[in-house]
Amino acid sequence: MDETQSGLHQTVLLHEVVDWLAPKPGGRYMDGTTGMGGHSEGILKACGEAHILCLDRDAKALGLARERLEPWSGRTRFEHLAFSCFERALEDAGWDGIDGAVLDLGVSSMQLDTPDRGFSFMESGPLDMRMDPASGLPPASRLVNKGSFSDLKRILAKYGEEPMAGRIVRAILREREHGEITDTARLAQIVCEAYPAKWRANSRTHPATRTFQALRIEVNRELEELETFMDRIAGYMNPGGRIAIISFHSLEDRVVKRAFQAEAKGCDCPRTQPVCVCGKVARLRLLTRKPQLPTEEEMYNNPRSRSAKLRVAERLETGGSNER
Repeated sequence: MDETQSGLHQTVLLHEVVDWLAPKPGGRYMDGTTGMGGHSEGILKACGEAHILCLDRDAKALGLARERLEPWSGRTRFEHLAFSCFERALEDAGWDGIDGAVLDLGVSSMQLDTPDRGFSFMESGPLDMRMDPASGLPPASRLVNKGSFSDLKRILAKYGEEPMAGRIVRAILREREHGEITDTARLAQIVCEAYPAKWRANSRTHPATRTFQALRIEVNRELEELETFMDRIAGYMNPGGRIAIISFHSLEDRVVKRAFQAEAKGCDCPRTQPVCVCGKVARLRLLTRKPQLPTEEEMYNNPRSRSAKLRVAERLETGGSNER
């Protein structure tokens, strides 16, 4: 499937990810957020003799990726799983370790441009926002209509870094007295009207952007998923294997940055301790001290890439075995 023809999604930082991973014949790679398969296809085009384990919790996207990667069907394996469950996928595949892993933490254009998924404030649709509707997790409408003032304010302030969190939540509570809020367009209107007129006039983004981001993160437990992955992934990388992660907002990037730094640091003993007693050794080497950003050309051709940040780390030998 040609994504430029489909008009659904353009893979962000594709060439950069493939260059950093440098796939090799017989190598084992994992795409934890396969989506429509752009990064997986890039890896296979760079080295058709590589093997790819494709994970995604969006079953529809995974089905499209399967079609796209059909030319390499003998070297691809698909799992309908969140990337935090990668250990289960590796076990099912019989893989003890991998030579590269990629995460693209952004919401795909397919999800944003499908009103029925409830991710976008640009069109009317059910207030859902679940990346896997069959997950059993409650939709965003449950949070909006049942959440307390303190809980909703915390979500908007923490996950959306929304300066108007209190005003927005008070507006939501007033509106839901007249009936449940179940439509994305209605919620977007409530948020817009809660913003001071001067702020609306001067805002470079839609006033509902932060609110929708915050609700999506809470609904899908995105930061918890990422923290679980970052805590475990280094132990499954083969020596020389690389981890490439693309984030789209400061909360995600902070988790990735701190986890990479912790794995690259080694000893955690206090400076006053003359001899190391913790036994911790560095497992990763940072390859991007600062995040790599899209080129001007990519940002022009794909405006949704503008906030993307890529961080990459490499697995060290560390005694020649994987520590988990």
